[in-house]
Amino acid sequence: MTTASLQRGIAAGILSAVLVLGTGPAALAQSRPAQKPPAAKTAPVKTAPAKPAAAASKVKPTATTSKATSAAKPAAAAAAAGAGAAAIAAKPAQAATGPGGASLVTSYGDWGVYTAQAGRSKICYALSQPQDRLPKSVNRDPAYLFVSFRPAENVKNEVALVLGFAAKENGPAEAAVGNTSYALITKASNAWLKNPAEEGQAIATMARSGTMTVKMQSARGSSLTDRYSLNGFSKALEHARKECGV
Repeated sequence: MTTASLQRGIAAGILSAVLVLGTGPAALAQSRPAQKPPAAKTAPVKTAPAKPAAAASKVKPTATTSKATSAAKPAAAAAAAGAGAAAIAAKPAQAATGPGGASLVTSYGDWGVYTAQAGRSKICYALSQPQDRLPKSVNRDPAYLFVSFRPAENVKNEVALVLGFAAKENGPAEAAVGNTSYALITKASNAWLKNPAEEGQAIATMARSGTMTVKMQSARGSSLTDRYSLNGFSKALEHARKECGV
């Protein structure tokens, strides 16, 4: 069994590969299309019903009129079907290739399930990107939160983050889930739970919570915050676990 420090050293290499081989924010971002506001309601205007002309009631529809009406119905149906297809196509999808060259297996909510092969070792993980990054005025590289499984190294449920910037060495860093906060240890642009024994508890808390908020300080002294959605986390984690047979 490898020691915790060695495991983190190996994980640091994987996290570095994420930055080098990652597909970028456009491929993995989970943006939601903006919804149009509901139209304002207006009071109905009452108008006197028009008297039908006597001649009009006696006019029978011609063959030309019937054909035009019949043609209009399938055209309207085709337009409606086209609009439905466009709406489905507009839904963002997970990238087929994830950080480190991993392959997408499936996705749940805001989380994707990926697998990769490192030599003879298989790596499986559930991954997501932050929904909000504050302050918005600070430019940063893409960030990721993921829980990985590496059976060959006897590693499971490892919570790790790619921060997207160089963190302040020994600076304050924490991840808040629900009413619980977990101290983070940072190295360069990566982070892990400071106490590995808390990983099981953290994952259980994440499974029943809606968001995780990560706060840290950059090497330049800026206080930064990333908020991750946990929608779909439980299903993605369970699927990733099964992919690696753990």
